[in-house]
Amino acid sequence: PLCPQYGLVFDAGSTHTSLYTYRWPADKENGTGIVSQGDVCTVEGPGISSYADDPAGAGASLRPCLDQALKIVPAEQQRETPTYLGATRVHPFPVREQNGTKAEQVFAEVAKVIGEYPVDFRGARILTGTEEGSFGWITVNYLLETLVKFSFAEKWEHPEDTEVLGALDLGGASTQITFQPGVPVEDRNTSVFFRLYGTNYSLYSHSYLCYGQTQALKMLLAALHQDSVTAQISHPCYPMGYQENVTVAELYDSPCVRAPSTASPAQVLTVTGTGDPARCITAVQKLFNFSCGAQRPCGFNGVYQPPVRGQFFAFAGFYYTFHFLNLTSQQSLNDVNTTILAFCKRNWSELERTFPQDKKYLHTYCSAAIYILTLLLDGFKFNEHTWSNIHFSQQAAHTDIGWTLGFMLNFTNMIPAEPLELVKGHQPGLWAGAVSFIVLALV
Repeated sequence: PLCPQYGLVFDAGSTHTSLYTYRWPADKENGTGIVSQGDVCTVEGPGISSYADDPAGAGASLRPCLDQALKIVPAEQQRETPTYLGATRVHPFPVREQNGTKAEQVFAEVAKVIGEYPVDFRGARILTGTEEGSFGWITVNYLLETLVKFSFAEKWEHPEDTEVLGALDLGGASTQITFQPGVPVEDRNTSVFFRLYGTNYSLYSHSYLCYGQTQALKMLLAALHQDSVTAQISHPCYPMGYQENVTVAELYDSPCVRAPSTASPAQVLTVTGTGDPARCITAVQKLFNFSCGAQRPCGFNGVYQPPVRGQFFAFAGFYYTFHFLNLTSQQSLNDVNTTILAFCKRNWSELERTFPQDKKYLHTYCSAAIYILTLLLDGFKFNEHTWSNIHFSQQAAHTDIGWTLGFMLNFTNMIPAEPLELVKGHQPGLWAGAVSFIVLALV
């Protein structure tokens, strides 16, 4: 048997970077249809965009994870291992057009370091929001074999009567929704078309920049600051008894929030939790504009969105927050609401005693949970009937769900555009006809 093949993908997100190592059998074109995750390594420190003023630091931060990955990939296969880095749209360069020079310097240092390793480095770039959503959708459906599967008869088959799943992704800087709506997509900016394994897929996909969890909670704190006339900020989503200090410069260090002209960057703000879920819900809802305006269905902020349809996998931030609250077992919407409201009413000292290992993010789980509920129900327009169609999950087929696998599959051309039997020319009738034609022509 041939040795398995490997691929490496860096996920350079807004808050951190991870390196995924994938492997697949090499003796059947694309193995059994399932690429397995060999390893995932979290890079120490913040996301690479935080190195805008220290580009060399961005490259150096990747070395430990590259060293770890090359302990998994056999030495004789390393130079043939495709390696990519995809950065999502993050501060301080949310898109290449803004602050392009710093982004290019960071990418140059990243490429320089990866290029020193014996791998087939194929580039680093910023993904568009549509790519993030689309690659996440490919990952989910590829892993769950709704696109194609390798049968016991050792041939590729398109699963009959199998509905593809929608993908809901919540990162630090943006959130994506991608699904097959079953109706024509009216806005071409949100329309995505794939031809995978000989089947056409017309999808709706949109990415909301600044509505990832980290940036949304930053927008929430900034709004609470601007509603306050003093340096004392009452935060209804933080637990009663919690207090922290933050400078104006730290609060407004993102393109997603705009500092008031009167604010001094060095001013220290004191944020005090009040543990008031009702006020928290009201404050979170103010981050959105839910009116559609024009006579068409929309998600929020006037963005066109057809009604949600089918089953959905909700991963990344959606999963992590709900997993902490033990809400990933298909609980009813009523149970989810009850659990979140009860958690939001607990005071800080009680939470510290109950969750001593989770202190770094413990004070944010209430606001994150209410934000997720608001996003899914009021933003993406799920309701009590369609709520049960959402499956909160970190993995499928023992592989982390995200855009990285779909990205690698797409750029290594491991998903053919036509059925594999056509690609391989295995149709006996066509083959016999072609041979007969050649023979006749020669005669």
